[in-house]
Amino acid sequence: MAQSKVAGRVRRNHARYRGRHDINVVPMIDMMIILVFFLIFTAVFTKTNVLELNLPGADSAVPDLPKGLNLEVIVRKEIIEVADRGTGVLRTVPRAGDHHDLKGLSEYLMMVKSKYPDTLNATILLEQDIEYDTLVQVMDTVRVFQVPGSQWDLAELFPDVSVGDAPT
Repeated sequence: MAQSKVAGRVRRNHARYRGRHDINVVPMIDMMIILVFFLIFTAVFTKTNVLELNLPGADSAVPDLPKGLNLEVIVRKEIIEVADRGTGVLRTVPRAGDHHDLKGLSEYLMMVKSKYPDTLNATILLEQDIEYDTLVQVMDTVRVFQVPGSQWDLAELFPDVSVGDAPT
């Protein structure tokens, strides 16, 4: 049987490209290995931290004032509470007769200022139905105090005052 020239060329071309239609998976495997290493080295593993707590004993005394002070003065109908936002109530100042004891509040705030001379902020929190005059008097007591021995000289305690509602 004789073959034509065209059939011979077709047979040669098929022989030349034999095996080129197979999928080469070697580059894909290489990329997978690189991705696996990348994902392993960039993964965030859970870190467990152990904190050692030194809790006070049952008979130990509570310290007078906290290390960092966020002063709050809570004005209620019957008492004024001087508190730290982080630790709670430091002292309560009960009413003296018909009015709040602003002199006792001023004395305690001077002691607090002597322990924290760099603190300038204070927050005054008011209970419902507190009179505006009481707010002004407490605000003046928190901001400045009367210098002993002088009738007109005032010194500052906590001049940056904020006002808000007292927690129930």
